[in-house]
Amino acid sequence: MTSSCYDVRIVHRRATPFDYWFAIRTRIWLVDLDQVPTLPGVLHRLCRFDSADHLGGRSLRADLDEWLRQHGEPAPARVLMLANPRVLGYVFNPLTLFYCLNREGAVERVVAEVRNTYGGRHCYLLHPDATGQAQVAKVFHVSPFYPVDGDYRMRLPMPDERLLVSVRLHRPGDRPFIAVMAGRRAARSRLWTALCSPLATRAVMLAIRRHGITLYVKGLRPVRQELPVRGRLNAR
Repeated sequence: MTSSCYDVRIVHRRATPFDYWFAIRTRIWLVDLDQVPTLPGVLHRLCRFDSADHLGGRSLRADLDEWLRQHGEPAPARVLMLANPRVLGYVFNPLTLFYCLNREGAVERVVAEVRNTYGGRHCYLLHPDATGQAQVAKVFHVSPFYPVDGDYRMRLPMPDERLLVSVRLHRPGDRPFIAVMAGRRAARSRLWTALCSPLATRAVMLAIRRHGITLYVKGLRPVRQELPVRGRLNAR
């Protein structure tokens, strides 16, 4: 397997100061960074996985290996990336996961690249346990309605026929914010099928913005804080 596509449902749920949630259906891809799928000829310009959309450098695999080296980690035997391609010039990946596998095929580390709607990005280094669970302190501004505090508790087992990723933000005195992405592997996993739904990641961005407007109308106000600089290879 060098690439797979999953039909997923994404749910965001906030419980404080009131209960509010939204859900959206979309697709996401799992690709081997040593065999990134490409389309022939001019189609490559229309749909591709681009290193500039992530750590930004020579190539997706070389960028990740360099990021791990900067953080004192060895290069993995294999890396599978969970993300969407750039289609017709646009992509938005709120969360990209890089599953770092050893020679036996087991997940040793996961790099979680978080991107906000302001164009900033940050990478977290995770060491999941045998059940795929990991915890890390929040250090990056994502939602305008949350300060940068608390910790993430993530569940991210290696995808197979099913995909499940959950993120819970725990803050002192608040009930957790929860985001879940779950689905099944699609029967058709050729990259060209991404061209059949070119607005998929735009729809995710619009859902997040609509969610923010609804929260504002309900009375929430943004937390004032300095916005982060766009992350690159040395993002910490």
